Amino acid sequence: MTGRARVAAVQVMAISEAGVAAHVAAAWARGEGGSIVTVNVDIARKASRDPALAELVAAAELVVADGMPVVWAARLAGLAVPERVTGASMVFSLSGRAAAEGRSVFLLGGERGVAEAAGRVLTARYPGLKVAGSHSPPFGFDTTEDGMRETVDRVVAAAPDLVLVGLGFPKQEHTIAALRRRLPHAWYLGCGAGIPMAAGQFSRAPERLQRIGGEWLHRLWLEPGRLARRYLVEDLPFALQVLTAAAWLRLTGRRA
Repeated sequence: MTGRARVAAVQVMAISEAGVAAHVAAAWARGEGGSIVTVNVDIARKASRDPALAELVAAAELVVADGMPVVWAARLAGLAVPERVTGASMVFSLSGRAAAEGRSVFLLGGERGVAEAAGRVLTARYPGLKVAGSHSPPFGFDTTEDGMRETVDRVVAAAPDLVLVGLGFPKQEHTIAALRRRLPHAWYLGCGAGIPMAAGQFSRAPERLQRIGGEWLHRLWLEPGRLARRYLVEDLPFALQVLTAAAWLRLTGRRA
């Protein structure tokens, strides 16, 4: 369908946000489901440390570049990635496509009441959008068979066409894998903080800051206690390492 480039342990695709929405709509028309992973630096780092997580990413039908360092590394590797495609943005674009196609959406994630609030925002923006349901699983639900089963049962009973899963990597991808076994014809988006952002709990960075790869600074300013170690100690050195390696391969005439 589209070219791919390796960034650390994952392969991202050269596809735009509009291309993702078109692909999902075409798959709906054929009765086919699938999942979307939005790879940022943190996901690439974790997948590079754990082969099982790399396989989890590779199992998705669409793997897109969320995060400008991932976009830059893919471009250095020779892949013409058209743009950054974020989970937060696709919450809206895929919901809009679902509304246009007469499809339904389920919101899974966020603190109590947040998924419901996001659903109200989406239905106000896209008249005719069917919200099949929403659920905020309790902390640790994924650590027991009963907890995971209860969450999966809720979604399966609602029978949505699109499931927005905002639980963070890799919890959301493990949950998506469990859901796909029971509800294979739906599409799933692992959207991280996309649900609380849609609900207005967090704001996106200004467009100009997003374009130059600085949205992580905005998130760090909003949540320093939760994100400082992840962004500054873990992700930033990894991003520099990946970009340096990609630049070296480019300079020496090789391709990742």
